[in-house]
Amino acid sequence: MTEKRIVVLLSGSGSNLQALIDATQSGRINGRIVAAISNKPDVKGLERARDAGIDALLLDHTQYESREAFDGALQALIDQQDPDLIVLAGFMRILTADFVRHYLGRMFNIHPSLLPKYKGLHTHQRAIEAGDSEHGCTVHFVTPELDGGPLILQAAVPIAADTSVEKLQQQVQLREHDIYPLAVEWFCAERLTLETSSVILDGVQLPASGQRV
Repeated sequence: MTEKRIVVLLSGSGSNLQALIDATQSGRINGRIVAAISNKPDVKGLERARDAGIDALLLDHTQYESREAFDGALQALIDQQDPDLIVLAGFMRILTADFVRHYLGRMFNIHPSLLPKYKGLHTHQRAIEAGDSEHGCTVHFVTPELDGGPLILQAAVPIAADTSVEKLQQQVQLREHDIYPLAVEWFCAERLTLETSSVILDGVQLPASGQRV
């Protein structure tokens, strides 16, 4: 099976990038991260990429007059890498529909909530304020609907009565580092596909809520 080419998009520390680097370097994932692209300069994620021998590329969104212009330049930069999979790892940009459609079925995102709950920002605070008993994270295929693509994997974290936003965020992030490499592993092993709006794993359609681990 051909080794898959992976491009990671990020805007910050790149902790999920590091989890993916570790999983590819260990041979767990039948793939190679060929580039990490940030829309912000001087972030830790680019340093992690350079340390791993991965091309660390900057495309500063502030240099573009519109979202469409930036996404066009980003698409051109990604396509130069000839990727099989694009992984959003803390990429803090809302992507245009044309960009998303170009990569439909081969772009993942991870979101810090048990989708469809708490799309958007401040998910940990919202879960605590709602009195939820659990929170978590979700890997999903990216579609034009923000945080609304078909779900692949979810991992739950119990919410303790005395928890803080910071502590809950740390707990959820640890689970992100578990499930993101797993979803990428499945995709690169050609076990996982998106067919219309259904996620197929090993020939079987996953439930709309994705698979819990």
